[in-house]
Amino acid sequence: MEWLSIENVIAIGTSVLGLLVPVAMFLYDRRVPRRKLIGYRVQMDSPIGDGSSNPRLGDFDVPNMADASLVLLRIENDGSQSVADNDYTSSEVHGLTAEFTGRTVQAVAVTQPSGIEHLNSHFTSANGFEHLGSTVTIPRVPLNPGDHFKLLVLLSGGPAEGEVKLIGGLRDGRVHRNSAPKPDEKLRTFSLPARLLSGVLALAVLALAGIIVLRVGNPIECEQGELTLTGSTAFEPVVQTLAQQYEDKCQGADISVEARGSEDGVSELAQLGERSANSARSVIAFSDGPMGRRWNLRGKEVALSFFTLVTHKDIDLGPRGLTLRQVREMYAGRYQRWGQVLPDRREIADLPIVLVSRGDESGTRQIFQDRVLKGWEQAPSTSLDCRPPARSGDTVTRCELGSTRAVLNRIEEQPGAIGYSEVGLARQRGGKVNKVPLAGDWPDERRIDRGAGHYPYKDIEYAYTYGPPRPGSLAASFLSYLDESTSQNVIRGKGHLPCLREPEQCR
Repeated sequence: MEWLSIENVIAIGTSVLGLLVPVAMFLYDRRVPRRKLIGYRVQMDSPIGDGSSNPRLGDFDVPNMADASLVLLRIENDGSQSVADNDYTSSEVHGLTAEFTGRTVQAVAVTQPSGIEHLNSHFTSANGFEHLGSTVTIPRVPLNPGDHFKLLVLLSGGPAEGEVKLIGGLRDGRVHRNSAPKPDEKLRTFSLPARLLSGVLALAVLALAGIIVLRVGNPIECEQGELTLTGSTAFEPVVQTLAQQYEDKCQGADISVEARGSEDGVSELAQLGERSANSARSVIAFSDGPMGRRWNLRGKEVALSFFTLVTHKDIDLGPRGLTLRQVREMYAGRYQRWGQVLPDRREIADLPIVLVSRGDESGTRQIFQDRVLKGWEQAPSTSLDCRPPARSGDTVTRCELGSTRAVLNRIEEQPGAIGYSEVGLARQRGGKVNKVPLAGDWPDERRIDRGAGHYPYKDIEYAYTYGPPRPGSLAASFLSYLDESTSQNVIRGKGHLPCLREPEQCR
């Protein structure tokens, strides 16, 4: 999938982190440093008396209670750990003290939520529950995280909405004031600034990820004009796909693909440059292996390409395949029938060997000769249609075809045929052909990730230009496009190892 690139994975991962980090940050701030935490909040402070300092409406006359008021004080464990009776640090019997500055406590009642009825049993005078003057002393009440109780306090002698404080301390914790403008309002986990910061950060990161993943339009340095891609037939599937993708993203770009073999493509580029340097600058020639040095062309390493020997579907050579010695002797023309190569395989003993090769212009053939044969294909070409004679003689049947696809087509049709192909193209044939290991070694997906170890049939794919491409040209833009993550995924998906992503494998 085109969107599944390193760039996009990083963007999506960043967006996820952007969502999790603010939450983790504030939960850490709330839970970890203050593991034991008792909070309090005044949920009601209302006048009920008939004094001038506490005006009120309605029929609520309380005898002998000038400037009377009612306060509802909620006390809660809003930390991450339970608070036990021995966690209170007071030296008195009680644990906490509620102070109502400027007012006198006349009476106090305790309310508790359902499910934790045991709290009321702690509010006895023996445990320090009493009121005197402007204070109420509160017992050492054990509270699990989330537990709470409320004090309804009747006060006189001062204005409502006066100062209310809860005094006391906790071992490995503290007592603090919470805000609650409405009775029984759920305590907000984050403050308003914290919520705003989290929202802005999350939106910004999600917007960044959306721009990267869902972006449409032209890639960086998108250019217009005409460009010809020529050379390697083995690399043609990659080039064809990338050319189409570039045209889809860049309106005004006209890219044609004319795969005709590595050596032909490179040599034609050099000859075109000698006639017209300006025309040559609109051509890129792809080559299996280095071929541009003899013509002094400028090369860019694109990928590490892998190749394989391929046989007709009836020639199953097993997991060991052929040894390098067997391959070299076969292409030297020393064998005419498969029984000479594999004497224990009686079912194919009389089947003629047909060597389906490429011409001298082929980079795939050049790599085969350099890396596997360590020399030229010595068997001469004896057939134009790749069919053995009715009576086999002392000469092996060998033919030369103009493209990798033509080689694979002939191997599919011709019993006893063997040839070579780029790995990705051979895979596309499925079970119609057999891929041949070399001494038990061949590049599967996992081995390609590691550069296929010591597997010999591989080489670097080059993109050649006539001199450095001009800045702002379509050729320069397309070469840059080869380095984008989407292009690297295409290269990898076709059975090659991108040099940009794995540069050490292309040395």
